[in-house]
Amino acid sequence: MQPIASGEIDRQLPTGDEIFLDHIGHFVRDADAASRALARAGFLPTPISIQVHPGIAIGSRLTGTGNVTAMFTRGYIEVLFKTADTALGREFDAWLARHAGLHLAAFAVANIQRAHERLGSAGFRVHPLVNMQRPVETEDGEDTAAFTIARVELDAMPEGRIQMLTHHTEAAVWQPRWLSHPNTAVALIDVVIAVADVDEAAQRFSRFTGRAATRTSGGAVIHLDRGGVYLVTHDRVTERLPEVPITKLPFIAGYALRVQSLAEAERAVEHAELDWHAFDDGIAAAFPAELGEGAWFFVERASALPWRR
Repeated sequence: MQPIASGEIDRQLPTGDEIFLDHIGHFVRDADAASRALARAGFLPTPISIQVHPGIAIGSRLTGTGNVTAMFTRGYIEVLFKTADTALGREFDAWLARHAGLHLAAFAVANIQRAHERLGSAGFRVHPLVNMQRPVETEDGEDTAAFTIARVELDAMPEGRIQMLTHHTEAAVWQPRWLSHPNTAVALIDVVIAVADVDEAAQRFSRFTGRAATRTSGGAVIHLDRGGVYLVTHDRVTERLPEVPITKLPFIAGYALRVQSLAEAERAVEHAELDWHAFDDGIAAAFPAELGEGAWFFVERASALPWRR
């Protein structure tokens, strides 16, 4: 398999001070419908899972959300739905009231305690670290996916639930049987976010990730040790994604995925009857309605993405 991009680290989890774009989250109303929509578009979704807090009395263990995922050799997609009237569940409702679709971008670090302290030192108001887990079925029986999350106050990153996490159970999360997709998707590359003020957003995301931003025509790119963040003006994202009406900013407009075969990705998009268009060495396709508003960018090489040229 080709590396994600020249100079990027080709490993599932970070070490040392590395930071990766780990996963992207769709907020949806109907988990079953969203799972079927993923399958129609050529992904292999995992079974539905309910997230809980470990070590808490049974009656209060639910975090408020559950998920379905599409796991890749590098990174993954998460589809979240509400499971309980908790603080997290009510926060989920508030985001969903804006629109169904992308409201979460999670960055993986090796040491969440150190990342949490760095966020505070960078001027962010941070919540206490949260330990979460969810049951997963493996070919050998039931296991647990466990992770620790660092979150900032909601108004600190208005683009969505922008968070960091450390995974504790790589083998349980990235099971080989879930990594082969009919559309040949193998890696999450970049998240695309439309913002009103690129300079301001770039400064905040640079402070959040600890990585510098590079200005592009109509936007800015923050390259991480794996993956990145593309911040873009309304006019530029509308030009590149005419299939997606963007009426309110900020707006997580989509994300880029590396595929082994662009022809297979196009076949899957056609099969799902999605609105799409081609660009040089790639295609952009609007999400099915069950996954909310936004779009996928499919490429065989990260360098084919317009903002990485």
